[in-house]
This record gives sequence, structure tokens and C-alpha cells, in this order.
Amino acid sequence: MATTVGTEGDFKDLVTNLIYLEHDAIAAYDSTIEKLSDPSLSQQIAQFRDDHHQHLSVLKDIAMQSGADAPAGGDMKQMLTTGKIALANMMGEGAILKAMKTNEDDTVAAYERARDHHDAIPASREFFAKALADEQRHREWMQRTSEQL
Repeated sequence: MATTVGTEGDFKDLVTNLIYLEHDAIAAYDSTIEKLSDPSLSQQIAQFRDDHHQHLSVLKDIAMQSGADAPAGGDMKQMLTTGKIALANMMGEGAILKAMKTNEDDTVAAYERARDHHDAIPASREFFAKALADEQRHREWMQRTSEQL
């Protein structure tokens, strides 16, 4: 399911929804780490999860500065992000990484839109561009690695 995060008209709503998205992503990473049997894959996934924790920290700062809500957890989409991982687990590690790649498709789209949001100030735009680069790197690794398994 494609995300609509980044299409918000209001910058505060954008930041709040990005926070939800990051909470959902972290939950999916936790689920993935639990299900992978290859320690080297789990280690790489944990490093990517650390990027999401860092994104969440910056987004909370942006929320505080802009007056946006900073939810403490994910939303209903979390069931979709983690549910894909649970289903893919039945088909092996390659399928798990392919499911994670689809989650990364959503974060890439969200940060592309956020970077270009009309109300983004230069500092937030810079962060959104950095987060986008992280997400593109995660997605590329998941695609490449899933094809090798």
C-alpha cells in the first residue's frame, strides 16, 4: 500500500505523519531482526534501524520547534508494515527483505515529498534530503540482497 505521507498541506501534519512513519518503520525493523536467522543480515538491518531512530530524534526536535504533535508510537499502518514481514517469514529471508524493500519504497516516497514540501524551511529540507539518501541506500541494499538469497 503506497503511503500518502508528504502530501499534507500543513507542515505540522507532515512532521507528525513522518514521526508515525518512523515509528512504523522501527517496528518493522524490530520484527525483521527477530525473524532473520543470518546474523550478518540482522546486523545490517540493526544498523538501518539505527538510522530510523536518528531520523525519529530529529523529527521530534522539528516537531517541538514547529509546534507539531510528536506521537509516542506508530499508527494503524504499523500492522501493515509488520504484517508483511510476518507473512514473508513463511517464505524465507529473501522474501522478508523484499517485504522490507516495499516498506522502504514508502519511506523514500515520503521523504522525497517532504524535501519538496512548500513550507519546509532550509534546515528541515536539508534533514529530509539526508533521510531520503538513507532510505534510498536501505532500499537498494534490500533489493540487491534479496535477489542474492
